[in-house]
Amino acid sequence: MPASQITDIPGTVLYTRDPLYIPRVAAVHDMCGYGKCSLTAAIPILSAAGCDVCPVPTALLSAHTRYKTYTFHDTTDILSDYIDAWQKEDVSLDAVYSGFLGNAEQVDLIKRLYSEYPQALRLVDPVMGDGGQRYPTYTQELCDAMGRLADGADILMPNLTEASILIGTEYPGQDLTDPQVDEILRDLLDLGAKNVVLKGIDRDDGKLRNYVVNKREGVDQKKELAHEKLPFMIHGTGDAFASALCGAVMAGRSLPQAAYIAGEFVRNSMVSTRNQPHFEERGVSFELNLKELTDL
Repeated sequence: MPASQITDIPGTVLYTRDPLYIPRVAAVHDMCGYGKCSLTAAIPILSAAGCDVCPVPTALLSAHTRYKTYTFHDTTDILSDYIDAWQKEDVSLDAVYSGFLGNAEQVDLIKRLYSEYPQALRLVDPVMGDGGQRYPTYTQELCDAMGRLADGADILMPNLTEASILIGTEYPGQDLTDPQVDEILRDLLDLGAKNVVLKGIDRDDGKLRNYVVNKREGVDQKKELAHEKLPFMIHGTGDAFASALCGAVMAGRSLPQAAYIAGEFVRNSMVSTRNQPHFEERGVSFELNLKELTDL
């Protein structure tokens, strides 16, 4: 059975979808000319899930930062006028989904969106790094500022590198015991997040695990979601996962079910990606798998 048709994963429902209404999501991410990540993932994935995507480009890059050669243009100076124009045109939003930022000052822009759209869900993918390393454009100042978005987040979606940066601990690797997972989840909830999705636990048993926890229920009621681990890795899986999760949430699925749908979508997209040239560098080629999200 496709993941989108599985309806027996109970949990918090953050958005009740009117089947005749298309929810509007501000996607606050960078735009890469080449390489599948950030807005080049968020726009098609959220659109496939039935969302109206309103991009807020935090930076313009020729390619993502895993390539040796790329250009980077910080868009901070234009973004205040950009949001002013939305206000003048009475743009409405149902969610603010943030990811890769170009500058620490952009956290204030996201906080402004929270203030001007108080009913919008706050969906935070605290993009800062992976594999124990920060991304090249991320300064300590930017990482510190990113932590301010955790407080009040309806969903906080870090990988293990980002979780360690947010809570100020050493990167623990991916092979974590249940008590270690519980400790990280508690620390993330203590930052003020209402729900946490912790990504990428790998116990070398052929499965990748993600964990979902709700602040009200507590860590003892966390949900473990396991997916087949493929024998290769691809850049951009985190962005594809977060975008699919947000799309499923906006389709009215419970958070644990949305996380499961996203995990299966990424796994299936990785299989499709392996048939593409230079697949390891370019990122997740999800186009052939978007149909998994159109039936949500």
